[in-house]
Amino acid sequence: MQALRDALDRVHPHFAKGGKLQKLYPVYEALDTFLYTPGETTKGLTHVRDSIDLKRMMITVVVALIPCTLFGMWNVGYQANTAIAEMAAVDAPFEFDWHHTVQAALGLGHDPTNFIDNFVYGAIYFLPLYIVTMVVGGHIEMVFSILRGHEINEGFLVTGLLYPLILPPDIPLWQVALGIAFGVIVGKEIFGGTGRNFLNPALTARAFLYFAYSAQISGDQIWTAVDGFAGATPLGVMAVADPAVGMDALSSVAVPWGERAVTLSSAFFGTIQGCVGETSVLMCLIGAAILIVTGVGSWRIMSAVVVGVIATTLLLNAVGSDTNAMFTMPFHWHLAVGGLAFGIVFMATDPVSASMTNTGKWIYGILIGFMTILIRVVNPAFPEGVMLAILFGNVFAPLIDYFVIQSNIRRRVARYVPA
Repeated sequence: MQALRDALDRVHPHFAKGGKLQKLYPVYEALDTFLYTPGETTKGLTHVRDSIDLKRMMITVVVALIPCTLFGMWNVGYQANTAIAEMAAVDAPFEFDWHHTVQAALGLGHDPTNFIDNFVYGAIYFLPLYIVTMVVGGHIEMVFSILRGHEINEGFLVTGLLYPLILPPDIPLWQVALGIAFGVIVGKEIFGGTGRNFLNPALTARAFLYFAYSAQISGDQIWTAVDGFAGATPLGVMAVADPAVGMDALSSVAVPWGERAVTLSSAFFGTIQGCVGETSVLMCLIGAAILIVTGVGSWRIMSAVVVGVIATTLLLNAVGSDTNAMFTMPFHWHLAVGGLAFGIVFMATDPVSASMTNTGKWIYGILIGFMTILIRVVNPAFPEGVMLAILFGNVFAPLIDYFVIQSNIRRRVARYVPA
């Protein structure tokens, strides 16, 4: 490692001010500070000294995402291999694509009970999504950093992993590239880059795809990586279910060869259809524990969203509906299905776009929980509401903090300023 440190120090003058490559200093600085702790330290007494900086904070989030990432790759393969096995058993038509060719070239099959078969097949789908995201989004970040003459921020390490995890496994790669370009440029860079964006870039990218290419981001054909397979997510099933059947609709979800059941345990552990990394509540809880223990994620926001979800669900359960089966879904099912758990842990807690004040975090989180259930239940045309709810909360976060701060000021003035 010392040899690498010496090599970086030798080329540093070329990138420093006055060097031949000074315009590319952000690229050098990104590599240097990613590998090593910055050498600059604060001296004055007014500075807070802490071992964590932006890079370490973002890397901690990436570490917390690893359980969801690894499980997501396995589940993509598991869902696909299960569908292949069951469709083959009833001679249902389906076609193999290049993913199967790669799987076969590696000497692997499609046995849903084989961990390696599932994991590798899922990785063959996930890795292209991740690579396209990092190449396209990373180059956009680099170009903006060079043009502005500032360092390449590490926020994209998180955005670059979050984004492919909230996409269906079968989405076209050109849409992945288009979405991340929109999210980074419109959702972040035009406002000044990391620390100045008021919207979560990954959710902004997904929202663009959601409204521009709804068939490829929410249709029945996209959730399982098998050509010819059609099957809805639990929220999609409930959105069109007969109100008289209610939650029993999940016990007989239609698939090409018959029916399959979605249980609360399968939803909790994540062995259901959905976006790559957001199906497992258990993996999200592991990530939440990492973020809370390290102080990177806000437990107040996470708790507040859950409070908002429970309160709103109980209210709508009590109201009921003769035309909408979503009114019958209890709060524990809402927390287990869709991307709600993933959104609570990794999206709502984004330190840039979320509320900053402690009181504001509670209001912000409850607002997200309320809006998520309201969108899911009252408007089943949008069966997954957490994405829109978090973006809605992002927009109101500065206003929430403003009123919280003004309230604190008025309270202190009344307490200490003589009449």
